[in-house]
Amino acid sequence: MTNFKTDYLKEEPLLGDVRESKGLTVIEFGAPWCPICQKAQPAIEEVLNKQAGLTHLKVFDGEGKPLGRAFKIKLWPTLVLLKDGEEIAREVRPMNADAVSKVFSSLAVH
Repeated sequence: MTNFKTDYLKEEPLLGDVRESKGLTVIEFGAPWCPICQKAQPAIEEVLNKQAGLTHLKVFDGEGKPLGRAFKIKLWPTLVLLKDGEEIAREVRPMNADAVSKVFSSLAVH
C-alpha cells in the first residue's frame, strides 16, 4: 500500500477540516523547490509506506499560508502526526528513515 504522496496539494486543507480528521494523518510541510525537502523525500516515502491506515497530506507551505502558521511551522520539511485531528508528535527536518520513524514512536503511548 502506498501512503506517500509525491505531489504537493494544489490547495492546502482548512484547519477545521484537519482538526475533524479521523485516524492517523501526517502533514508534511515543505516546498517543492526546497533542497532539504527534496533530500528528505526518500526517507519519508520509505517510512510512510510502511504505516497502515495513514493519510499523508503534503502541504506546500510558505509565507502567509494559514495552515503552516496554525501549526507554527518554522523549518522545512516538518512532519506533524495527528491522531483524530490532534497533534501527537512532530519531527523537524528528518533526513533519514530513523528520524522519520521518530514521529511514530509516540503511537505506543496514545
